[in-house]
Amino acid sequence: MILHPATAHFAIVLPILATIVGILYILKPSETASKVSAASILFAAIFIALAYFAGKEDGAEVYKFLSIEGKSLLKEHAKLGEYLAISMGVVAAIELFAFYKKLFKLEILAVVLVATVAGTTLYQGKMGGELTYTYGAHVKDHAEGRACLAENSMDDDDEEDDDSE
Repeated sequence: MILHPATAHFAIVLPILATIVGILYILKPSETASKVSAASILFAAIFIALAYFAGKEDGAEVYKFLSIEGKSLLKEHAKLGEYLAISMGVVAAIELFAFYKKLFKLEILAVVLVATVAGTTLYQGKMGGELTYTYGAHVKDHAEGRACLAENSMDDDDEEDDDSE
């Protein structure tokens, strides 16, 4: 089952939403706004982690069908996803600590950090789009091994040329 695309879209949108809610909280602090900001950051962290683990599973399925360039991009995408999951978990921990201790300055830091994560998730989404639309990851009749089969046949042709010399 392909879960990564569904979770990834939430993983991109929720940090952006958490940033907007956090900025609104900073501009007009209140107990309710603090709760909503903390909850949105927590949900963003959960969905980034879900997207990472779903991507790990889905990536393993498509890896063998990608070209060399596609495999390289998939590895970068996976590594960045791991960093995002870890960093968003840290941001959520900071936000929850600040929320419970009522440390407004630390909550501001959490909003700045979640904004940074949100920007990075946009880049991560661009990489995922390239994997899908350029390299055909999970696209029927595209990523069914054609790129790697073509590369293998080119390698075989090169070997035959070497043998004939």
